[in-house]
Amino acid sequence: MSSSFLKFLIFSLAFCALATAVRPSAAQNPAMAQYPGFADPGARSASGTTEGVVPVEQNVDGGTIPIGATAQVVVRFRNDGSQPVEMGLIRLYPSSTVSGTISMNECQNEPLPSGAECAVALSIKGLQAGPWRAEMLMSHSGRTRLVTATLAGKVEPSTGDADRLTTDVEATPNVIDFGDLQSSQTLVEPITLRNITSNPIEISKIYIDTGEQSGYELKTECKKLEAGQACIAVVTWSPKIKGRSSGVLVIEHDGPAGLSSVPLKGQYSPSEVAEAEIFPQAVPGKGLMISSQTTVDFGTDVETASTITVSLVNAGDADLTIQDIRISGSDNGLSFKNDGCLKDTVLKPIEACPLTLTWSPTRVGPLFDDVQVVHDGARGILVLPIRGAATSTVSQDQKAIVLSGGEEIKVIDPATQENEGDVAQQQAEAAARNESLTNGTSYAASVTNPMSMLDGYKITSFSPTRAIINGPGGSRIVFDGEEVVLGGVPWMVIIQKNGIEFLHQGKRVLLLFDRSLSSLNRISSSSSATSSSTNSGSESSSSQTIPSPAPATDG
Repeated sequence: MSSSFLKFLIFSLAFCALATAVRPSAAQNPAMAQYPGFADPGARSASGTTEGVVPVEQNVDGGTIPIGATAQVVVRFRNDGSQPVEMGLIRLYPSSTVSGTISMNECQNEPLPSGAECAVALSIKGLQAGPWRAEMLMSHSGRTRLVTATLAGKVEPSTGDADRLTTDVEATPNVIDFGDLQSSQTLVEPITLRNITSNPIEISKIYIDTGEQSGYELKTECKKLEAGQACIAVVTWSPKIKGRSSGVLVIEHDGPAGLSSVPLKGQYSPSEVAEAEIFPQAVPGKGLMISSQTTVDFGTDVETASTITVSLVNAGDADLTIQDIRISGSDNGLSFKNDGCLKDTVLKPIEACPLTLTWSPTRVGPLFDDVQVVHDGARGILVLPIRGAATSTVSQDQKAIVLSGGEEIKVIDPATQENEGDVAQQQAEAAARNESLTNGTSYAASVTNPMSMLDGYKITSFSPTRAIINGPGGSRIVFDGEEVVLGGVPWMVIIQKNGIEFLHQGKRVLLLFDRSLSSLNRISSSSSATSSSTNSGSESSSSQTIPSPAPATDG
């Protein structure tokens, strides 16, 4: 081997040894081995690591917050990486002296470009005096995946509140004042209960501590409140006694404070009760019944049956149903017609119905009565006073009865039931004569209300074949089975056992005879009673006779 080749070999070995000693191994520098030479040079810093999202201030000074007050603290973040980063969920971990919520988050609007900043605003509320601290964690799509920031400050007590612990369940409003109530009604006030801590709170009991006559009632379904969640409690006040009323709403829970309270107060000063008006005030959603007259006055010097009609009007904004109509008195001759306003009549708003009242005085003197209309509208009842004064009475046994043309209505004296067949035969014969008479004769007058044609007529003398009636046209004799003109209307006369039946074109009116008004009847009855007492087993009968006056002229 030549000396020159040997020198070259020694020089090469020495150079390799020197290079091996100077060059670091891959195990000694893994960062250099991880990234190939073709990677983006801007993705690495001078030290070879990616910065990503970082807080602009690692420790944010939140300042001093009074107890019960809320401060806004802003935390900023910057993207120090080379690629846009998407921000994710934010979590807050406040100390027990404060509560925190996120009021604004600009970082979630869009991906944060490289080198740009975004801000997150936090609402921090002071709960307890002393230092406070809150950790904020925000996830993102960068390499580190998570960024943190620390907020710190101090909660200072208000004047006189240095030793008071702020409740964990906040009540809004913190005092319920019902004020000075002068009318008899029920007041309702809501209370919002909110969990102002960062932990769930279980409400174990809610009640009102007050006197028995205070009139406070509570309705609520509050049971469990998550962090920041709220519920409502409703307090109702129906005062029972006059004067000042007070109480306290107590909320017991498993939070650090253990309970919360809300004072309740009110003053009940009722005004003097005024006389009730005949018509109440309108109530929304209710019918309101009023009358065309506030008092039904028949006037003075009433001698005959009198009739007055009033209108009952629904002045409300809903349908109204008449449930009953009744007259307070029972023996003064007052009555109302069974038409117009009746039971179960429904009146729509602004609709009306007629109520017809009739007074046939049963005694001489003033009338004091009322008609009661029961309905389902405001107040529920309408009472109309009825007044009048009578100078004469109207016998209830001499009323005219309208018989239906298609019905055989027989009004027979109970003492003469055996003559029922004879009476029916007489009615049939008279009806046949009346039919033949009316078919052969044409009359201009028509009877729409037969009872009104005979109103005021009375039977003053009565026999089986003829009778005397007295009315507006004077006294006259009527004969059984013959025609008589009364009120310009021709009537066929049928004398019954207890009165006179008048027929005209299918209309049948029965005029009753009051036997107690006949002096002959009273004398005959007395004579019959005397004869019966002296002659046992024998019967004496009395008959009524009637003188034969000159026939009265029809007209």
